[in-house]
Amino acid sequence: MWLILLCSVVSVAVFAERVLYYHRAAINLGEFLQGLANLIRNRKLAEARAECQATLVPVTRVIHATLVRHYLPRNELREIAQEAGQLEVRRLERNLSLLVAIAYICPLIGLLGTVTGLIQAFVQLSANNGYATLADVSGGIYESLLTTAAGLVVTIPTILAYCHLSARLNSLIRDMERAGIEVINLLSESETDSSIIAFAPKSQAAGEHR
Repeated sequence: MWLILLCSVVSVAVFAERVLYYHRAAINLGEFLQGLANLIRNRKLAEARAECQATLVPVTRVIHATLVRHYLPRNELREIAQEAGQLEVRRLERNLSLLVAIAYICPLIGLLGTVTGLIQAFVQLSANNGYATLADVSGGIYESLLTTAAGLVVTIPTILAYCHLSARLNSLIRDMERAGIEVINLLSESETDSSIIAFAPKSQAAGEHR
């Protein structure tokens, strides 16, 4: 029972810490990208990077890593965004494996309590040469049922907590993927527009000369 109680305390602590972390990591991505798009289209990349640093969350760190190397080709920018996203995913997944371990271990601890409780009951029977009243063996039976129930009481909420956190994690991962794709598209469009503007005067000058 003490082991099950310890597992329940750890499970609650991990769940509370991850919920707060995910809450702080979430932003209104649509509004943020809208403001960032205007800066990128106007080639105000320093201001765009400052906006990302002002809001340090996993999504903005992925965007910032891409903006720092905006001059690279599109395929290399994609690799940079993926690598930055993988680093953030590792931070987001921290301690989730502990919840999985608790969900697996608690029923086994309860089963262990069941076995030891039954052993105690049979030891009581053996001590009385096979004759014992219900009161004599009820202690062992009570112990076996109690530990099994306690293990399930901890396991079921832990599994639900893990499912909830996994859903939040997947939502943040999708936001990072969306942010990386949209920022790379904006940078590519911006580079194309700047190239057109740079070559336009030379073309016009050549036409006038003819």
